[in-house]
Amino acid sequence: METVNTSALRAEVKNLSFSYDTKKVLNAVSLPVYEKKITALIGPSGCGKTTLLRCFNRMHDLYSQAKYNGEIVLYPEAKNILASDIDPMEVRMRIGMVFQKPNPFPKTIYENVAYGLRVRGIRKKTFIDERVEESLKSAGLWSEVKDRLHTAATSMSGGQQQRLCIARALATEPEILLLDEPTSALDPISTGHIEELITELKKEVTILIVTHNLHQAARCSDSTAFMYLGDLIEYGPSEVLFTNPKDQRTENYITGRFG
Repeated sequence: METVNTSALRAEVKNLSFSYDTKKVLNAVSLPVYEKKITALIGPSGCGKTTLLRCFNRMHDLYSQAKYNGEIVLYPEAKNILASDIDPMEVRMRIGMVFQKPNPFPKTIYENVAYGLRVRGIRKKTFIDERVEESLKSAGLWSEVKDRLHTAATSMSGGQQQRLCIARALATEPEILLLDEPTSALDPISTGHIEELITELKKEVTILIVTHNLHQAARCSDSTAFMYLGDLIEYGPSEVLFTNPKDQRTENYITGRFG
């Protein structure tokens, strides 16, 4: 791993291993995550991509058998967010996540976006109204829903629901946005909308995305990390990794020889 410029970093994974009960899932992974850039995690199913992503917002803490070794350091304060004295709820406020399948709450469009603000104890209606509008605009959804904010989120199309989930994650102004296969359940048109949105969003927020779609990783990301059997095999600028990989396993994966 090359020496990194910490002033350009938003986070850094340092020798992170993760196990669940007796099963080791990540093996001493190190990875820089650059400020307001898109980093893609690629690799075959079961290689540890989603496990690594979920370490960033401590989702594994929900299971008593989960065990972390190593660090995920959040900059500029250089705070290890995996430390035992760090509140996972604080981490989740700073690092938002959007899942593979759209999962709007059984509430109105407005209340979905306002939810995180209310959890934070914000009650001022004018502030919430502004954040809801700004978040929906950032997610490219405002013009489509501004006249039906108080209708059920479940009445929206699949692509709209996923953009709503992105708006919900953006409402609390996270420093990092985690996207776990955000288009795998969507049709090609909705996928195109989400990809355009992701590219636009990096002006506002640092993005870490897991994807099985290699074309998507090549199109959208600035840097790509290839993972295999819990190891980070290769990391670099996306245009280099996809056109001139250094490791034979990376080349085999991106050329379709295994996957």
